[in-house]
Amino acid sequence: MPEQLYKDICDKLRFSKVYEKHSQGLNNFLYYKYGEALNPSDVMQDAFITLWENCAKVSPDKVKSYLFTIANNMMLNAYKHQKVVFKHQEVKPREYTNETPEFLMRKEEFLQGYEKVLSNIKEEHRVAFLLNKVDGKTHQEIADMLGVTKKVVEHRIYTAFNTLKEQLDGFRLR
Repeated sequence: MPEQLYKDICDKLRFSKVYEKHSQGLNNFLYYKYGEALNPSDVMQDAFITLWENCAKVSPDKVKSYLFTIANNMMLNAYKHQKVVFKHQEVKPREYTNETPEFLMRKEEFLQGYEKVLSNIKEEHRVAFLLNKVDGKTHQEIADMLGVTKKVVEHRIYTAFNTLKEQLDGFRLR
């Protein structure tokens, strides 16, 4: 293992480079794993704030792992909090739209089916599939991000795609 040039990332320039390198991937990882309702971009920012507060304790080769672990824990805490909040309030849907009722019905049916099938896919398959098809990450980038081999990522994406294709009418990718 090569020797580290720096013992920490407390320098503003080094920290900004870490932010540029990992922020988009961390945000997408949180979005794909937990969805939009828990504000993954806010949690990503909070994870970087926590990293900055503890920059002297985190070695440069452990930064990515630290960020992903902190952000994942924050999302789990937010999820637990959201369950309590939903227990005590009712979310009111929007009451107006410009689309036709038929379009809204078809859209809602397709989205419900898509979300149902997607939620039944194993988490690691769903995350790999969304990182590849939605975010455009290569198999190698996903493998590096998740800490698995490229072949494992290919298998996960293929399995998720086939499950969606088999269980969802009209599903196809461009």
